[in-house]
Amino acid sequence: MSNRGSHTEFTDDELRHEQEFIDGLYARVDALRGVTEASVVDALGQGSTPMQARLERDVLVAERSGLLAALNAVDGSLCFGRIDLSTGLIHHIGRIGIRADDTEHTPILIDWRAPVARPFYLATGHTPMGLRRRRHITTEGRDVTALHDEILDLGDQERTGHEDPTGDAVLLAALNSARTGRMSDIVQTIQAEQDRIIRAPHRGVLVVEGGPGTGKTAVALHRAAYLLYEHRELLAKRAVLIVGPNPAFLGYIGEVLPSLGETGVLLATVGELYPGVKATATDTPEAAAVKGRADMADVLAAVVSDRQALPDPVIAIEHDRDILMLDADLVRVARERTREAKLPHNVAREHFEGHILNTLTDMLAERIGTDPFDGTNLLDPSDITQIREELSENHEVWSAIDQLWPRITPRRLIADFLAEPDAYLSEADADAIRRPVTRAWTTADVPLLDEAAELLGEDDRLARAAAEKERNQQVAYAQGVLDVSYASRTYEFEDKEDSDPDAGEVLSAHDIIDAERMAERHEEDDHRSAAERAAADRTWAFGHIIVDEAQELSPMAWRLLMRRSPTRSMTLVGDPAQTADAAGVGSWSDILHPYVEDRWEHTRLAVNYRTPSEIMDVAAAVPRAENADFEPPSSVRSTGVRPSVREAAGAADLPGAVEKAVAELTPAEGRLAVIAPRDLHGVLAARLDGITAGEEPDLTRTVVLLDPRQSKGLEFDAVLVVEPARYGTSDLYVALTRATQALGIVHTGELPKALAEALVESF
Repeated sequence: MSNRGSHTEFTDDELRHEQEFIDGLYARVDALRGVTEASVVDALGQGSTPMQARLERDVLVAERSGLLAALNAVDGSLCFGRIDLSTGLIHHIGRIGIRADDTEHTPILIDWRAPVARPFYLATGHTPMGLRRRRHITTEGRDVTALHDEILDLGDQERTGHEDPTGDAVLLAALNSARTGRMSDIVQTIQAEQDRIIRAPHRGVLVVEGGPGTGKTAVALHRAAYLLYEHRELLAKRAVLIVGPNPAFLGYIGEVLPSLGETGVLLATVGELYPGVKATATDTPEAAAVKGRADMADVLAAVVSDRQALPDPVIAIEHDRDILMLDADLVRVARERTREAKLPHNVAREHFEGHILNTLTDMLAERIGTDPFDGTNLLDPSDITQIREELSENHEVWSAIDQLWPRITPRRLIADFLAEPDAYLSEADADAIRRPVTRAWTTADVPLLDEAAELLGEDDRLARAAAEKERNQQVAYAQGVLDVSYASRTYEFEDKEDSDPDAGEVLSAHDIIDAERMAERHEEDDHRSAAERAAADRTWAFGHIIVDEAQELSPMAWRLLMRRSPTRSMTLVGDPAQTADAAGVGSWSDILHPYVEDRWEHTRLAVNYRTPSEIMDVAAAVPRAENADFEPPSSVRSTGVRPSVREAAGAADLPGAVEKAVAELTPAEGRLAVIAPRDLHGVLAARLDGITAGEEPDLTRTVVLLDPRQSKGLEFDAVLVVEPARYGTSDLYVALTRATQALGIVHTGELPKALAEALVESF
């Protein structure tokens, strides 16, 4: 970053003034870089009380943490705006708040999320919200490069020479800038309709619907940053979960929140939400649809129920030269009584064990304790207790219990079910999902694993016993340390007692701490963040959940997510018109009614900031061919560049045609995406430099190769769609709307009718 010194190169007073402010801001930033918990108290001055110093230290350390996160994610540009109030006050607006180094910690940079900053996004000439002027400040690193002023008080005659008549210069510059393969934040260009969603109350479920390019993903991410600012104490403890459609998408959005100073968020796909499992295999569409159906919950409940077996016909248990027979009727009674407790399978096993032991105890007590003459039982309660204890030590008893009510892990249950699903599904459905036990997990398997974990529960008796044993050992060790200390002190006092009568009044370790507290002090602290702890805990309840491409999730995936949000505090982002997954629910009502009925809010983004009108008009024709009432979002800009079309003579000529189109479309700066059916990736990768088929795409490369599903939620400067006739309606609509500047199409044979007609009309 440069250091302008006296800024003599500025002949413009306004530019010089803003540069001086930026220099002062970064002087504070440089000071904060050196702030540590150990050094803060000295820096606060001698007048602070210990309590005040501690509070101020916490403020500074938190400020430094957010600052460093923002600096690491962006190249400067901490300050991007200014609002001049009609009262004469001036506030600079930035991606985080920074205070002056004075006793009152006067804010020198206002966090964009603070209430006082809101007019920067909402004020208009019609509703100025107390503003006289709004200024957009463009920087490169620490250098001010441009100013754009909007006059909001039309009676104000003062002019700076930086007025922007339309107020759109900064927005259009951002929209036309070259893409980097990573999503950028929109904190400088948040529009009014987006701001209202970002700042909406966080309780309950908010659905944000919007077509391609409406910025719904960016809005959701900025909403996460806003909620973390507004409800810091709650959400810092419970964490925020952001669920995306695939790993490439999560990598694409991964720098947005750090650029806003927020790092305490867990980003994951559905396939990563079961601790210890990462989905790496891929299902067929038919298999994913079957696994995702809502009735799969009942199927898995039946699978678990069938593991609670009955003898066929009996189980013989040898005990002390007696043979005890467990038949189906006896076990059925124990099973039904256990089921009445309505506990998960593994948790309920303790009850089943008790019923079986009681049954065997009664059986044996009647056999050995009954008077043969009058039929009375000669055993007293202590005899009965002894019989039960002896039976509980018989390995054949436990072998029988394991056979009748086995301990089951979720992974074993689902693996066995998928290997042999025939007893629970139709022939077609069973054939669709059947697979070997050893196969890797798929994304659609993860909700099944989570459902199994709920049905099975965890019998933690052994773990609790081990923890208690370790705890007792720690206490015993601590007691030994205290005893040695006490003995040593006693010996010392007895030796000094004659010369110092007050020696016996000195406190020993025994007087100020006991063994249990001493052991607690040596227990290891968990220094993981809330997000890290949440990632490892299947039962974690998040403070808020944001789901992108929410229309694609299956009913079983929704069951998983709702378990992680017992308060139902969620923001759902998506577009039913882009539903491509056969397991996707699509309808918001169908998704939410089982969980919140009609207690949810719906809002829609209607402006397309990404896709130029020349491309959007062509893309919209595809879904409109199936739904005459379809209304796409309105594009805010036009580039004058119409989609290009190249026809290859046949399959053999297709790779060459793609190679030529790539050469023509690749921007001097920015990124090009080649979107093609997955089975063509091999032959296309062979003709494209640096592309390897089958690998996770590196979106920072100049040219990337994707299939339509991988491109969801992403954007590129230019896009080349290959063989569009092979796409479904939703996939084609998605592929056609990824470009910010230019769209190309390469095909063999005929184009889809609606697309062909729209392309003709565009010329």
